[in-house]
Amino acid sequence: MNEKKPPGARAGAAKQTTGRMTREAWIEAGIGALAAEGIANVKIQVMAKTLAVSRSSFYWFFADLQELHRELLDYWLRKNTSPIIERALRPAQTVTKAVCHIFECWVDPALFDPRLDAAVRSWGQVDAAVRSVVDQADDQRVDAVARMFLRYDYPQQEAFIRARVLYFTQIGHYTLGMRDDRDMRLRLLRPYLLSFTGREAPDDEVEAFESLVRRVQPDG
Repeated sequence: MNEKKPPGARAGAAKQTTGRMTREAWIEAGIGALAAEGIANVKIQVMAKTLAVSRSSFYWFFADLQELHRELLDYWLRKNTSPIIERALRPAQTVTKAVCHIFECWVDPALFDPRLDAAVRSWGQVDAAVRSVVDQADDQRVDAVARMFLRYDYPQQEAFIRARVLYFTQIGHYTLGMRDDRDMRLRLLRPYLLSFTGREAPDDEVEAFESLVRRVQPDG
């Protein structure tokens, strides 16, 4: 249901700041509410309280709540899809190194936000238009990983299946809320690489990835 615009609000105004408030601050508040509590709790009054501003401030930047929803989806696509595609396209001497590039997204929260991904998927369960965006994003991610496998001479159908197994294994890991700690992930790195690629990873690749994990997850 649309939240009504208060009298005198400037819907769709081009102005991007009003006082100390910004459009980006509202988007950040929306992302925080979505990731923490789901789309049902992305409400103007709730966000206004979080930001310590009046409810009418929202309408300086957005015509309605649906415009903010579109911004949230765009943010999710940039945050969680673009890094996967970028890393799948990175050059690597071996397929195991290429897979480690993608694994960076799973271990570095600066590259992929699991809570946000799960929240958008839950949103898609109650909104067909959002589900369509999620399905397209999944297709783009899998396609990028499949093209990565193709670069290492896997047959086309095998590359596609390996991409699906790699990608949906991790998405399922997040959806089920599995809580493997850093040390367990590192212990399982070699078997995962072998399972996903059918090839043994060289020691230097494993050691380099372990160093990266310890750097981005210093507390384990």
